Amino acid sequence: MKYFVFGVLFFASSFFLYSQENKSGRLCRITGCVIDTISQQTIEYATVAIFPEGSTKPLNGTYTDGKGFFSIEKLPAGKYKLTINFIGYNSKIINNILVAEDQQNIALGNITLNISSQMLEGVTVTGNKSLVENHVDKITFNVDRDITSQGGLAMDVLKKIPLVSVDVDGTVQLQGSSNINVLIDGKPSAIFGNSLADALQAIPASQIKSIEVITSPGAKYDAEGTGGIINIILKQNKSKGVSGNVTFSAGTRLENGSANLNVKNGSFGLNASLSGNSQLSSTSLNSLDRSSIDSIGNAVRLTQNGQSSITRNNYKAQIGFDWDITKKNNLSGSAIFNNLENKNDGYSNQLNRTNFLNTARSIDSTSNTVRNFNTQNNYPSLESYLDYKKLFNTEGQELDVSLQSSVGKTNASYNQNQLFSDNDSLYSGAKSSNIVKDNETILQIDFSQPLKNEAKLELGTKFTYSLIKSTSDFNGLNTLTRQYEFDSTQLNDFTYKRQIYAVYGTISFKIFQSYNIKVGGRFERTSISANFPKLQTKVIPSYNFFIPSITISKSLAHGKIIKISYSQRIKRPDYKNLNPFLDASDPSNINTGNPGLKPEHVHYGEIGFSKSFERGGSFIASIYVRYNLDDLQNYSYYYPTFKIGDSVYNNVTINTTENIGVQKIAGLNVYGNAPVTTKLTLRGNFMFYYLNIKDISLKSSSTSSINYRINITATYQYNENLAMEFFGNFRSPMRDIQGSSKAFITYSFALKKLIYKKKISIGITATNPFNKYVDLETTQTGQNFTLVNDRKIPYRSFGLVFSYNFGKFEFKKTNEYENDENN
Repeated sequence: MKYFVFGVLFFASSFFLYSQENKSGRLCRITGCVIDTISQQTIEYATVAIFPEGSTKPLNGTYTDGKGFFSIEKLPAGKYKLTINFIGYNSKIINNILVAEDQQNIALGNITLNISSQMLEGVTVTGNKSLVENHVDKITFNVDRDITSQGGLAMDVLKKIPLVSVDVDGTVQLQGSSNINVLIDGKPSAIFGNSLADALQAIPASQIKSIEVITSPGAKYDAEGTGGIINIILKQNKSKGVSGNVTFSAGTRLENGSANLNVKNGSFGLNASLSGNSQLSSTSLNSLDRSSIDSIGNAVRLTQNGQSSITRNNYKAQIGFDWDITKKNNLSGSAIFNNLENKNDGYSNQLNRTNFLNTARSIDSTSNTVRNFNTQNNYPSLESYLDYKKLFNTEGQELDVSLQSSVGKTNASYNQNQLFSDNDSLYSGAKSSNIVKDNETILQIDFSQPLKNEAKLELGTKFTYSLIKSTSDFNGLNTLTRQYEFDSTQLNDFTYKRQIYAVYGTISFKIFQSYNIKVGGRFERTSISANFPKLQTKVIPSYNFFIPSITISKSLAHGKIIKISYSQRIKRPDYKNLNPFLDASDPSNINTGNPGLKPEHVHYGEIGFSKSFERGGSFIASIYVRYNLDDLQNYSYYYPTFKIGDSVYNNVTINTTENIGVQKIAGLNVYGNAPVTTKLTLRGNFMFYYLNIKDISLKSSSTSSINYRINITATYQYNENLAMEFFGNFRSPMRDIQGSSKAFITYSFALKKLIYKKKISIGITATNPFNKYVDLETTQTGQNFTLVNDRKIPYRSFGLVFSYNFGKFEFKKTNEYENDENN
């Protein structure tokens, strides 16, 4: 920590001296903001250069920042020419800029760039925007440039993104960590509250503009998410007129559809969308083999073989508005309804065998049983947003106020019964449900203030209030009456109230003309009140965290950027981790939460390098280290007998979450994008990391492993209307604190054809066409048990995608904006 404080003082003093140095002289500063002519969106990292009149050598230059703003300093009196360039846009030249002797500031205002290729009929616009853009603080994946994702879902898109990996069962990792904070348009969403995997399969790729990956978030972002942040940016059309699109996808495994409509007239715009998808019933094959030692030393073995059929259905409806009250005041809002549900029906043949090694008995005990089960999960939620933005006369000075509210309800239930295989005699059964109501309100205020010499100050505060109430019921089977009877002893209700108070501040500035520094700090106070009536643990302590961050970057010649960053992050246990509800849909393998969990604290450091090539290729590489304290991990225990209320379960594995101890990760990420020919482009993404987990709190053991993932994409653009693509993904074997999992491979093919003046696209997709299943085998070892679980997930699918874009825009500017641009 002392080195961090020293670094902040050094850079602050350097900034102060540098500022004082530039106060002398009568030199001028030219500022402006670069925006897209059609979308009116700002363009970041455009190249800006200033030339003295008659000279071909630039006097000075810079890049636009994250909001399209640029500033060129230290210009003596004279006449100049300004040029602006960005890939996919026509160059912009502004001549005859006159700087007088006594002039200190020239504000050019908004400067528009035209996309280099426009299909004016039907207002279809195309450009050469890169698929992957590397910025100082994030990596952006432009979804509309990826042909195989267009008929899919957010989950399909994430598989292609540098630094991100997605397993077959929907587990998302960022640089080897699954503790990720996922946002939509920079805000948390209730849709992620129940299941991240289900939520990512409810967002159509056709509604996504881009996805940002932020591995070292600054102080402006919430400290939540030890692996970093994934921000999903949805499409927003601010052009005047009526536009929209309709997309349908039908396949052997997944079907989805979406419709989007945008209407804008004058200063007011409306947008609406409706989407839904369904994962058709697919049958997974499951097997389990657990060897254990009971309390008196006898060997117990449980084997299960069966199958389960899973279906998923999701739908989403949204309506929103955008109102430019005045040129400098904007109000926007939206209301979103989501509904996620899944069902799982199946059976399992069970064989229990006990070898009586430490008793007088010589005959082993064996029982053959069948377990039938059904689980259902339903999660409806309603979210509302209201955002106010105010711009001031000073370029870059901005106030943002945001209010967000969400109401969600999780309905989870299971029904299981067991019978003897020999005579179909029912000997056990249970029905149980858990209803969780989740209310959350968030108020956030952000303010940015430009300072002298291209420096910038950002301040903000945020308040989050969450109230969660969980109720459950349990009905056990009375084998004599064959009736299910209510059992209050197996209930685990709880109420959980959490308040998070946060303040932050960041300052960004330049030193030595070419080094960009951003230093920040965030303080978060988490206050918790929880009530677990049937547990001894009734108090969860409140806690405070100060989260520092610093990023130093340097832009080099020929499109090179190098950066170094350090930040801290935390992972708060959510209500699913804390919920004491016991899911006994499989009485031999019970899942439950842990109310005694503490937050996880992470230190993260990264060194990154990137380069863009003139032909359109790019290269991104980073080395990172992560140090986790109070590391949250899934953990399993074996119990010969386990009592819940008045019921006793025999030979049970309890699966929960624990603060294990310390996790250390050191990794390397490499991404490359190369246009091999004018038609063929190759992309590769390699992720390698060394993992060490030390179990301090439970049994003082440790494990280490080397893990890697590779994916390759080949795109062949046969002509402007026809493109083909291949995507392949390999994941190495993985280890955690209790076991390991085997490697697997997935791959897909896609073909996309544009017709009818490029308004209609038709696509064909195939995923794992030569392999019906992906085999996921895991081995888990704990005290007195070893468990091997093998799941064969049906993954082969074929699909047909149809998309239609419609609309006619008007780009005529009002007199007010014409005058602003002329000025």
